[in-house]
Amino acid sequence: MTRPITVGVDGSPESLAAVAWAGREAVRRELPLRLVQAWESDDVGEHDAKARDALREAASGLAERHPELPVSTDLLDAAPVPSLVAEASAAEMLVLGSRGHGAIVGFLVGSVGQQVTAETGRPVVHVRADDHAEHEAAGREIVVGQQGGPDDSATALELAFETAAARGATVRVVRAWSLPALYSYSPGLLKTLDEAGGLEPYEKQALDEALKPWRERFPEVPVTEHVEIGSAGEVLLSVASRAQLMVVGRRAHRSAVGSRIGSVAHAVMRHAPCPVAVVPPS
Repeated sequence: MTRPITVGVDGSPESLAAVAWAGREAVRRELPLRLVQAWESDDVGEHDAKARDALREAASGLAERHPELPVSTDLLDAAPVPSLVAEASAAEMLVLGSRGHGAIVGFLVGSVGQQVTAETGRPVVHVRADDHAEHEAAGREIVVGQQGGPDDSATALELAFETAAARGATVRVVRAWSLPALYSYSPGLLKTLDEAGGLEPYEKQALDEALKPWRERFPEVPVTEHVEIGSAGEVLLSVASRAQLMVVGRRAHRSAVGSRIGSVAHAVMRHAPCPVAVVPPS
């Protein structure tokens, strides 16, 4: 069954930008688009009318820009977080405005959007209100973070390469590294570093190994390898201005105050000027 791209809509500038971004991506990937609104409200009648207006406006704009695109809409009369997590599970990706606000207080407000991102098993793309089609112009890259071994960032790399192939873009793969603490230098690690020629060559070798299957699967996609010392969040944000999309893996964990998505994903979602895709581990 073909999975749609699903978008959260609340009528705010952020959600309308998310709808526009998702519409372009659905056309490129030849996928249907699904627009949803989820809420909990005491005044169901008033909210229902506003929600229907927001969905109608979003669908109308899509019909003008992409008349060939299949679009469906749905009002979800249920709690926002579980509703959107369920919607995401049946979607290719879930797309949200990054800072929802307005008369309809909905699931796009920061903390709820972060909770949905932390709990879903599908990619979630966050789009800012100032995002436009021009940001996808030639020369802008798909930037993706890679860490650990070949399997650790596989789902993020897959989304990055698929997106680049659909857009005819370059993938910039960023691997940030730092100096290990002195007590962590075991004889085995020292031998490995010696064989690689040092820490930075070792990191470059690890990145090359992680990229091998994706270069083979997408031979038409140009790749730029970016290995730099520093924190992953800072290194990724240092190249964000050249990105049309930034892809990061999620390291979600639960605490007493709820789900968290990890410091790197949080930093990029908060500060990157481009759309950000947060991808769960496989």
